[in-house]
Amino acid sequence: MDVLLYYITVPFIYLISLLPFRIMYMLSDVIYIILYKVVGYRKEIVLTNLRNAFPEKSEKEINGICKKFYRYFCDLALETIKTLTISPSSANRHFNFEDAAIIEKFRNENKSIIIVMGHLGNWELGGACFSLKKLHTLYVIYHPLSNKYFDRLVCYMRTRLGTKLYTMNNTLRGMISNKNQLTATAFIADQTPFPENAYWTTFLNQDTPVFTGTEKIAKKLNYPVVYIFIDRIKRGFYSVKSELLVENSKDTKENEISELFTRRLEKDILYKPELWLWTHRRWKHVRK
Repeated sequence: MDVLLYYITVPFIYLISLLPFRIMYMLSDVIYIILYKVVGYRKEIVLTNLRNAFPEKSEKEINGICKKFYRYFCDLALETIKTLTISPSSANRHFNFEDAAIIEKFRNENKSIIIVMGHLGNWELGGACFSLKKLHTLYVIYHPLSNKYFDRLVCYMRTRLGTKLYTMNNTLRGMISNKNQLTATAFIADQTPFPENAYWTTFLNQDTPVFTGTEKIAKKLNYPVVYIFIDRIKRGFYSVKSELLVENSKDTKENEISELFTRRLEKDILYKPELWLWTHRRWKHVRK
């Protein structure tokens, strides 16, 4: 069944990836109508998340953010498919690295870094464009898909322009084995961890568990931690902004890196709420 689904679906995926951006966004507008207005895909989850995150906003404002989010969500899905065939020159036209001085500094010092970011902006195409800059060898952590055929396709999409991958269970081992290389390891660290092993803090007005694995690895290897925000300037065009969170990780207090990341991510979500992945069940656990 997995292989049948793959071979039925993959021609359409390739066809979408070959569409010019203008046509692709016309298709996105149609998908938005179906997803938001007809099907209502995860709409209650999105609205509940928005209401809890922004208790001060009116229902009209909440619905306005919700609509903007679904429009962007459809664009993001098709832009991600676009990574299957996009050329390096086209990718670079759509992404501007507003300030790479911090990353260039560590490259010149031959220091590997850890990148922390959230599901905010186009992280998939952003990773490909980072690899094209030839600053550090970029490693991205991913969770293998249960369908091995689609898993191979997604891995190809993520690596075809130079990005490399670590599976979640092999991250620390891989980073230690590549310690003599100049690497940037990207942790998208806003997912939901098991509450028993998490650091609990307040995030978007709610009790929220935060992964501690990123901080533990940073301190173990003493890598600088750089925060990256991928801002959308206009449809299809992005600006990548970087900020140093911590230079000497081993000197930080317990949970300091996790807290710094959470506060920085929160700031950017408040700035552009429609760019965050609100369909995710981020607050399904309760603090004991």
